[in-house]
Amino acid sequence: MKPHLLVPVLVILISAYVGVLGFQRNNLIKENGVLNTGLAVTKEELASTTERLNAEIASLQNERFNLRLELDAQTNRVGALSDQVGSITGAVNTLTKLSLTDRELLKKYSKIYFLNENYFPKKLLFIDQKYTFDPKKDEQILDGVLPYLEQLLNDAVSAGIEIRISSSYRSFETQIDLKSAYKVTYGSGANVFSSDQGYSEHQLGTTVDFTNLKAGSVFSDSAFAKSPAFQWLKDNAYKYGFELSYPANNSYYIYEPWHWRFVGRTLAKKLYDENKNFYDLDQREIDQYLVSFFD
Repeated sequence: MKPHLLVPVLVILISAYVGVLGFQRNNLIKENGVLNTGLAVTKEELASTTERLNAEIASLQNERFNLRLELDAQTNRVGALSDQVGSITGAVNTLTKLSLTDRELLKKYSKIYFLNENYFPKKLLFIDQKYTFDPKKDEQILDGVLPYLEQLLNDAVSAGIEIRISSSYRSFETQIDLKSAYKVTYGSGANVFSSDQGYSEHQLGTTVDFTNLKAGSVFSDSAFAKSPAFQWLKDNAYKYGFELSYPANNSYYIYEPWHWRFVGRTLAKKLYDENKNFYDLDQREIDQYLVSFFD
């Protein structure tokens, strides 16, 4: 190229290049403006979204808190209802036990309450003759009492103590015959050791007269009272639910160390622990133990 044409060409090229750069710069400025606008919108949307999400989170937390309060309240209500159901169930069980337990079993007979000739224990069972003094004589006792009586006798044997049963259940008619026979022999003196019909604890089917081979069937307060069997009974009979009905100096009959009545382990233990006699307690207090009679 000729030298005099080089300068104009360069000027034209430079001008074109500057124009291109200017055009590109303008485009970049426009794009930057668009991007800045978009960024501003995005920031605004993000701020709005963040605010909305924070509000939703706060609402959810508040709802969760309220649900927790409601759950706790429901739990407390369920617990209270469960306690009520348990209480009602316990009351029903108690009433059921009471309805199935003969209320006569803890009455204070012996010249206080009267059992008429129509009273019979609900169910009597025969006592194994290995426990009786006279193996030819059938002895019976209330079915629920028999397991306690057998355990008492078996444990006595294990302790080296000989105890036999001389007498147990007696009907109203049997008591009439027995009292009549005693009156023939002892006259009016029979009243101090023998109950009239209807006043005998034996009619309940929960009472036994204990003896041993040495004391025999002829009762005297000295013969059996001085035996190891009686001492063992004094120390242990309450564990099986039995109590001595007529201890020394009682106001009903003579001292009868052989005569033991089943009153349930709970009441028998109370009498033993407090050194009290069954007939010392008020009948209303005694009746409270009917529900635990066979426990």
